[in-house]
Amino acid sequence: MKLSVLILTIVVIINTTECRHTSSSWFPNIVDVVANKTTQIKNYVKEKGRSLRYGVENVKNKITSYIGFSEDKTGDPPLLSSNKKFKEYIEKAQSDNNVVFDVIAPAEVDYTCSTDDPTIHMSTPQLIAMNGYPAESHTVVTEDGYLLTLHRIPFSKKSAKKVVPRKTVLLHHGLLGSSADWIIPGPEKGLAYILSDVGYDVWMANVRGNTYSRAHVSLNVNSFDFWNFTFHEVSQHDLPAAIDYIMDTKGWDAKINYVGHSMGTSVLFALLSMKPQYNKILRAGFALAPVAYMTDIKSPIRLLAKFSNNLEFLLKLLGANEFLPQNAVLRWLSKHACEINHYEEVICENSLFVLCGHDEKQFNKTLLPIILGHVPAGASTKTLVHYAQEIKAQGKFQQFDYGPKDNLKYYGSVTPPEYPLHEITLPIALMSAQNDWLSGSIDVSNLYVRLVNPIEHYVVPMKEFNHIDFLWGIDAPKLVYAKLIRLLEDGMSISYTETSVNEII
Repeated sequence: MKLSVLILTIVVIINTTECRHTSSSWFPNIVDVVANKTTQIKNYVKEKGRSLRYGVENVKNKITSYIGFSEDKTGDPPLLSSNKKFKEYIEKAQSDNNVVFDVIAPAEVDYTCSTDDPTIHMSTPQLIAMNGYPAESHTVVTEDGYLLTLHRIPFSKKSAKKVVPRKTVLLHHGLLGSSADWIIPGPEKGLAYILSDVGYDVWMANVRGNTYSRAHVSLNVNSFDFWNFTFHEVSQHDLPAAIDYIMDTKGWDAKINYVGHSMGTSVLFALLSMKPQYNKILRAGFALAPVAYMTDIKSPIRLLAKFSNNLEFLLKLLGANEFLPQNAVLRWLSKHACEINHYEEVICENSLFVLCGHDEKQFNKTLLPIILGHVPAGASTKTLVHYAQEIKAQGKFQQFDYGPKDNLKYYGSVTPPEYPLHEITLPIALMSAQNDWLSGSIDVSNLYVRLVNPIEHYVVPMKEFNHIDFLWGIDAPKLVYAKLIRLLEDGMSISYTETSVNEII
């Protein structure tokens, strides 16, 4: 992915809104991004150790020229010029009652892939069954009324006895993800299949609001109240409900191994620190690309941090309910603001890659159609704001900041409390990468030294390995999963040798 579209996308998203063309105040906001954020963009590029292909100034001039703005040399606010081309777009938008940028770039992503492949549109259970594994779906109701779906592979298709093993693992996806994350690469590469084949009863969580958990006992899915949550509510309600359900199903003498990716690790840390009784229920925790402290962030999400104390403003710009950045502005930028090929353009239009980055060497391009069919799976805007707040608060792993007045009401203090990590006694292993935009080396090390009962901090021995590669990296089975299985098997009554693990994966 070219860096230029990445930077410009996030800057425009945080400074503009998909309002109707009738609001004249919308136009100066775009120009303010271009005219006043150049220094911020240059600094970001410098830190990444790259340069924009055609230079920041050229890109800025390209956008201002294209949409019809001119910058007053005297320093006064830029003025809207009489650009005929842009006027035509406005007139067409008016006639079609449409958003201006939807006229420039139609909503449909123009990506050609084989319609003969039925897997593109299959659900998680369908994909599992298609590959010959038993698949189950379970509905769980949280104490605050959300209906969640747990997916399960009870035993491997290679199992001769077809009996559900006692060894159990719960996989938890990250922001914008779902249970599909663990099976998209297929039986040879997908972690859920690999764990099933080495003898685990595999459960996969789906948090409130994603593709498989968009229901509530009383709230409408389109209401603000439905989406009024962050990873904190997921940690205090969704995860406990999932764990309790599995324990009820298997018996309370069972021990669950927890494997989380990205936000799935934030959820674990928040649960164990706030509800320490779950330290005794789970067997061990394994954090892939762990996200807690956020001081060493390379992702464009950090550009949201300066606005994070204005919740109303951010909710208006990013969407009051569900975070859906595949809006018209992002589509337009991907088509007109940088020189990219067709394949990169499609990745630029997917919010997961925008926020987490893209590793071309480790990315299996043949997976792109199925990934686009499942990602993003849905997330609340408030969750994104929560992470942005942590960045602004010097990276503290803390609860949501409602402002001094409301913080007093919710927490009894003017500032939100930090999660008490010292309460976590569960054995936890951290697995990180050097090229991770969201889980920086400094932050992971800071987390590791604060764990009471750490197992190990494993750093993937490949410099280019990044945040998404933990799920779909070509070499993830060799570089991550083999190590994960060895750590999982440590202390189990039935162990697998390193040789047998490598043979399986």
